[in-house]
Amino acid sequence: MITKPKGCSDLYGREAKVWKYIETVVDSVMEKYHYGYIRTPIFESSELFHRGVGETSDIVTKETYDFIDRGKRNMTLRPEGTAGVVRSYIENKMYGEENPVKVYYNGTMYRYERPQLGRERELTQFGVEVLGSDDPMLDAEVISIAVNIYKMLGLKGITVKINSLGDKSSREKYRDELIKYFSPHINDFCDDCKERLAKNPLRILDCKVDKENPILKNAPTTIEYLNEESKTRFDKVLEYLDLLQIKYVVDPSIVRGLDYYNHTVFEIEADVEGFGSNNVIGAGGRYNGLCELLGGPQTPGMGFASGIGRLAMALELEQVKLPIKEDIDLFLLYVNEDEKHYAAYLAQELRLAGFIVETEYTSRSLKAQFKQADRLNAKYIAILNSEDLDNNEIKIKNNKTKEEEIISLDALIYYLDEKLAEDEDLHDDCDCCSHDHDHLED
Repeated sequence: MITKPKGCSDLYGREAKVWKYIETVVDSVMEKYHYGYIRTPIFESSELFHRGVGETSDIVTKETYDFIDRGKRNMTLRPEGTAGVVRSYIENKMYGEENPVKVYYNGTMYRYERPQLGRERELTQFGVEVLGSDDPMLDAEVISIAVNIYKMLGLKGITVKINSLGDKSSREKYRDELIKYFSPHINDFCDDCKERLAKNPLRILDCKVDKENPILKNAPTTIEYLNEESKTRFDKVLEYLDLLQIKYVVDPSIVRGLDYYNHTVFEIEADVEGFGSNNVIGAGGRYNGLCELLGGPQTPGMGFASGIGRLAMALELEQVKLPIKEDIDLFLLYVNEDEKHYAAYLAQELRLAGFIVETEYTSRSLKAQFKQADRLNAKYIAILNSEDLDNNEIKIKNNKTKEEEIISLDALIYYLDEKLAEDEDLHDDCDCCSHDHDHLED
């Protein structure tokens, strides 16, 4: 038997509906914030990620899926979304358009890491990127987008942890201090950290192996080495977050695992019981030098990414009830071949009129068809009878009240419209179903 690759998942059934609902909310929120959709290739030149994400990051050194194509080109399955978006921004000369350019994406990423709860080798992320503005207000807006999406989905336990890496001079000063601090103790760290000391000591702070090492916990923080300009900028970001009523915690340990970040960096955690230590559902920050690094003009950038799989898990663990449709409007039953032909015709007409309709495909008995309608949570059942059809009539049964009516076929669409609207009104009046999703309505 052929099985799926390790670290990948099949998505179907209710889980697929949850994912699609999350994507619907994301699309709706992005429209309100006036962010345009962007789609970039799943694989790109390896150089894009080695230069953009950084040669010293764990993603590039350990986790990328690299291959040589038939044209002898070095290619990589994208491990994250930002580098591809910035490459597209440069290649398509978006910098000539009205700034800032605000876009969002939703797609699969690939990282070769040990699969565990909330971490897979094929993951799906949505995220935003804003290119062309260095305004601290934009940093706060990007963070607020992530927070508001989570809140609109129904998550309550959300914590924003934020830090600043400062500008280039602040970061270089901090880098020198880290080298001075870690050098006498580097033999107490893992082999990867020994290499990181010379290449990029900030990666030591992000080490998963030595995260409990007391030397690491007592390391100098970025905020201690911010110059006045960087401090002022960070204070303005926090002021805007306060203005937007976004609660946050300043956490100097947040450095993020990618080399392109500067100034604002943040992580958003889901404080959900059972989620474990891998509870970050979204993260991002500012990357003012990435566009230049990839061959483009000097362009400030800001963004975040969020894993849909981990977000869906948080919603499940917090037992959030999503307004996911798990029923159908009508099930068409029949017995003989003539009735089957009419069922095929009528199903199409009703579907094109906007109704969710199912019928029988496996020649089961009428009793089995009734059971199938129940399994599909059919609101109404139409019993096709040749005699009724000859009289231009059809028998409709309310599958909840079990009441039956014979109506004219010409009135079927109007009948269903009216009855389903009545059912929806009753559903909305039910206290047990109250959940605020008005944000999805235009």
